[in-house]
Amino acid sequence: MDKLELKALGKINLGLDVLGRRENGYHDVRMVMQTLYLYDNVTLQKKSAPGIEIDSNLFYLPNDEDNIAWKAAKLLIDEFDIKDGIRIHLDKHIPVAAGMAGGSTDCAAVLYGMNKLFDLQLSQKKLRKVGVKLGADVPYCLMRRTALSEGIGEILTPLAPLPDCPILIAKPSISVSTRYVYEHLKLNEETLHPDVDGIVSALKAKDLYGVTDRLGNVLETVTIPEHPVIADIKQQMMQSGAVNALMSGSGPTVFGIFDDEDKAKKAFEDMKASGLARQIYLTRPFNQKIKSTRKNQRKR
Repeated sequence: MDKLELKALGKINLGLDVLGRRENGYHDVRMVMQTLYLYDNVTLQKKSAPGIEIDSNLFYLPNDEDNIAWKAAKLLIDEFDIKDGIRIHLDKHIPVAAGMAGGSTDCAAVLYGMNKLFDLQLSQKKLRKVGVKLGADVPYCLMRRTALSEGIGEILTPLAPLPDCPILIAKPSISVSTRYVYEHLKLNEETLHPDVDGIVSALKAKDLYGVTDRLGNVLETVTIPEHPVIADIKQQMMQSGAVNALMSGSGPTVFGIFDDEDKAKKAFEDMKASGLARQIYLTRPFNQKIKSTRKNQRKR
């Protein structure tokens, strides 16, 4: 095998709580993560000459060691003394710097793909240990399912999947620094923490409304005051019939969960007409039962 084409799936956070900050600057979190069928196409190809080549369909993405996918390839090449080189192409669709783990999932795809291409025989558990060296979301992106994420994101517990439903994704024409958001997060006795345990219980009961009633993200307290358009997008989704809407990760992407396909399609068109978002997708949750032939449903 000399070439491999992979789908690197994005994620949203149904619940995102921050418990505190460690001395090393990392934060302890409790998050309910949900993989979406919204993906980047990642192509890996061996080359006889040593070295790493990386490019993408986005001119502004780095094509060197500043790209986390490049770092993933370098880490495995060094650790296993791989003599061949690797060519990586990223066909990006997941919004960049948007709270959907776009970089982390590309990184995870490179780890998974190189493990296959070079027959490294690493278990997923071992790949996750490698992945956390590169980014806190990378182990989850290797997992590709609904999960409770704890610690700095490396402690993962599989959860019952989110019931199938239409999910509208909208990213405004801004980018957000995850580092900035976490550095400016203030936690005190007035902090409203999401009911993560309640979300976990609702997932187990296959109760979509039990999940949507408890959606919460403490990072909104930082990102929304900086970028009020996020609140505008949430309001637009609710007015268009979303059961609930929330910012994903550190933002600025917003997702809305719907219980009706026609409402979701109309909300998609309403969001386009509003001019609030630059990238808009209508998709669904991904779980292990969904076949890889399924396409992104709608894309602006």
